[in-house]
Amino acid sequence: MGKATGFIEIRREKAAEREPLERLKDWHEYSAPFTEETLMRQGARCMDCATPFCHIGTEINGYTSGCPIHNLIPEWNDLVYQGRWKEALERLVKTNNFPEFTGRVCPAPCEGSCNVAISDPAVAIKNIEKAIIDKGFENGWITPRIPVRRTGKKIAIIGSGPAGLASADQLNQAGHSVTVFERSDRLGGLLTYGIPNMKLDKGIVERRISLLSEEGITFVTNTEVGKDVTADELRQQFDAVILCVGAQKQRDLKIDGRKANGVHFAMDYLTTSTKSYLDSNFKDNQFINAEGKDVIVIGGGDTGADCVATALRQNCKSVVQFGKHPKLPMARTSQNMWPEAPHVFTMEYAYEEANAKFGHDPREYSIQTKKLVSDEKGNLKELHTIQMEKMKDENGNYYFKEIPGTEKVWPAQLVFIAIGFEGAEQSVLKHFNVDTTARNVVAAKYGDFKTNVEGVFAAGDARRGQSLIVWAINEGREVAREVDKYLMGSTVLA
Repeated sequence: MGKATGFIEIRREKAAEREPLERLKDWHEYSAPFTEETLMRQGARCMDCATPFCHIGTEINGYTSGCPIHNLIPEWNDLVYQGRWKEALERLVKTNNFPEFTGRVCPAPCEGSCNVAISDPAVAIKNIEKAIIDKGFENGWITPRIPVRRTGKKIAIIGSGPAGLASADQLNQAGHSVTVFERSDRLGGLLTYGIPNMKLDKGIVERRISLLSEEGITFVTNTEVGKDVTADELRQQFDAVILCVGAQKQRDLKIDGRKANGVHFAMDYLTTSTKSYLDSNFKDNQFINAEGKDVIVIGGGDTGADCVATALRQNCKSVVQFGKHPKLPMARTSQNMWPEAPHVFTMEYAYEEANAKFGHDPREYSIQTKKLVSDEKGNLKELHTIQMEKMKDENGNYYFKEIPGTEKVWPAQLVFIAIGFEGAEQSVLKHFNVDTTARNVVAAKYGDFKTNVEGVFAAGDARRGQSLIVWAINEGREVAREVDKYLMGSTVLA
């Protein structure tokens, strides 16, 4: 695949991005397209590795390695190298319903397990994927696929995130009549309200949903199970129901001062910001505004980084992101060997922007928040921390030890809590009377996705817990196969 000596002769080029200070002036996507010639060169780096670990799609030590939807990566890399873009698109959409999403926001576990990455920077798989699908839309190669026959079977899907949309797409192509119910005013789930516009333009999401609608899928917004429609009504009206409601119960910070004005969950901040932007370009003032404020984000993950980028665009006075773990090494260690996901230091888009604006990386490592302090009116004014050291006990288990004398007081008028999620919100699950696990997700086995309730299935984060978009697409495709078999006795879905 690719050029035989391409991985030796050609270096990986950094993904094209708009200048940090320039992109802080707007809410458009920060990424910029590579030239076609650059992409062909990058495709040439894909080596004839015989065993392409890039699409193994498994978990090693709790982290994803390779592509969970088993994209035919070497094939379309080679076709791009040859300039055969339409054929590359045909290979890409065989396994991926929404490359325009994964090509923008997937963390690319495929690149972590790329064979080139054993000793050199991986093939630029994610950028090539995005370019293929974007070129497909630009050239009119992607058109509505109207099923030629209908089976007479009806399926309700609760939730319009990536799992719900993937299962809807697959089942519609199998000839079933699919209705997707969404409680929000816009479709897309976390694709719309959980990911900022500068990472994924909402026009991209709307374009795909419009295409799915043209293909025959029915979408119903502003409809909440248990409020606007009951679980019993859905089970009576449809032959099967799939729960794709995500895992959006945010983990709270149990700490003195938590009730101070100015302390918010990260997803509330991101959601209101995106909604206000889409509704009125922020003219309605229905969002949490960081302008002129000292902002602290508690939690070192991607959601926290998105909060940093959002606060920067709102012209915050300062922004810091706290993480409890030490700073990652610049290269893999002996405990993190290929093809595991690489646990190495990276400079994501939000940190590049903060560095450009304030002159330093906004991240603080090995730090614990001790308390929040408010003024006499109950408004947050400061945050107290202490540094920690990561230790290992005699059994090899890690724990964190406070370091005396490292206490610090930080000015803060806004704090965003981004320390993860505790499973699915329980209201819909209770309405359907489905069993749940100790992790507060639906009890449904991967492979059949059946709940304890006849005809009710579950997939995506609602079943597996908070995870990657590419896993949601995987589960959406897999649950569609099982529902097709449940309804028809066999399946036509790959």
